[in-house]
Amino acid sequence: MAWHESQGQSHRDICLIPSSAHGTNPASAQMVGMQVVVTSCDDNGNVDLDDLRAKCEQHKNRLACVMITYPSTHGVFEMQVKELCATVHEHGGRVYIDGANMNALVGVAAPGEFGGDVSHLNLHKTFCIPHGGGGPGVGPVCVVEDLVPFLPGHAAGGIKGHAVGAVSAAPLGNAAVLPISWMYCRMMGAEGLTLATETAILSANYISARLRDHYPTLYASENGHVAHECILDLRPLKEASGVTAEDVAKRLIDYGFHAPTLSFPVAGTLMVEPTESETLDELDRFVAAMIAIREEIRRIERGEWPQDDNPLKHAPHTAAALMKDEWTHAYTRQAGAALLGERQHAKYWPPIGRVDNVYGDRNLFCSCVPISAYDE
Repeated sequence: MAWHESQGQSHRDICLIPSSAHGTNPASAQMVGMQVVVTSCDDNGNVDLDDLRAKCEQHKNRLACVMITYPSTHGVFEMQVKELCATVHEHGGRVYIDGANMNALVGVAAPGEFGGDVSHLNLHKTFCIPHGGGGPGVGPVCVVEDLVPFLPGHAAGGIKGHAVGAVSAAPLGNAAVLPISWMYCRMMGAEGLTLATETAILSANYISARLRDHYPTLYASENGHVAHECILDLRPLKEASGVTAEDVAKRLIDYGFHAPTLSFPVAGTLMVEPTESETLDELDRFVAAMIAIREEIRRIERGEWPQDDNPLKHAPHTAAALMKDEWTHAYTRQAGAALLGERQHAKYWPPIGRVDNVYGDRNLFCSCVPISAYDE
């Protein structure tokens, strides 16, 4: 907005954001006083360019920018991204690239090459930093040359001469986090970072292809491929078997997996993002578990198990639950245990059984110990 003000265009305050965006995108725009206008997506998960053009034309006098994620949160490379950026530029706006999915771009493509003006590079995921409990949200903000004077300054932090003041108490980032990403980049080198990107894309497409006959991938490019993640559409299962995406997520725990992202960005789906970290053996283990779960769902569809009493509806199963003297379920203990092939000896036993998520969300309680517990 400071750049627009320098151009005598301080009235430009509208930020276009696709409907596929992560919620942090509109939140960021609103925090700086912008008005968010949502643009729709087409049936393939891409930004609807006709709607984007219409919104650009409608708000051409107030358009400040568009904020997009590339590849998109739908897990696809949008083939018309250059046209999208050019359209926004033609109407006086700038293009902000959310760098959340840079692990599909490093060494392969650069946001500035297809029209981006600003991009923040999340260090988590792409540059070796774990997500943690909601963070750490740290990383560089990269801009094209004419926006350099409008990067935040910090007089006390030694960053002077910028038109924009401080926006952070720690202008150079987190000293405990940044060295990790620096070491990762140095050790990987350009060739290694490119290989990591290629492996992340290959792994996501491998899972999508292996599971195609069991769970359709919701969004893909025209060539049938995905980017760094694939969204498995589990919505059709509910009508035929009563099984929801949450049931599948819980059942994956029995098979030794923390579930992929549940019901985001589309409700009733699982978004699988293997990154470059998983070995082929681990990918195959995940695929085998998902196929085994699909076979369990087919047994429900055939009427062999009731819709309300099957391994998915009661997952995850603790060892204590399976060892009870009395077993009243319609399925066997062995089916509940999810023992899969040669890995039976390495079975993971969940410490906690099924949790009622809705009840927990609606009935909060304080877990703080009483002050008397601190008496010596």
